Amino acid sequence: MSITIKDVEHVANLARLDLSDAEKEQFAGQLNAILKYAEKLNEIDTNGIEPTSHVLPLANVMRDDAVKPSSPIEKVLLNAPEEEDGQFKVPAVLD
Repeated sequence: MSITIKDVEHVANLARLDLSDAEKEQFAGQLNAILKYAEKLNEIDTNGIEPTSHVLPLANVMRDDAVKPSSPIEKVLLNAPEEEDGQFKVPAVLD
């Protein structure tokens, strides 16, 4: 498969890009180089190789959920610019 100038123009139109003729030539060459490399990768025999999403094995490191006492409301509300009825008071965002 090969990328033509017409293909580059089509993608540039979809992306609402105004490219010069030199840029179209440059992008066509670069995209063709990428496709050529991908074709080269397709030549590699991968039979018997298990697909992976990462080179190294990854695992989430999660701590156990543990119930802990919360900070006292009086201490928390010290950080509030305004407080009303034991809650943070914020400006209204809806009319």
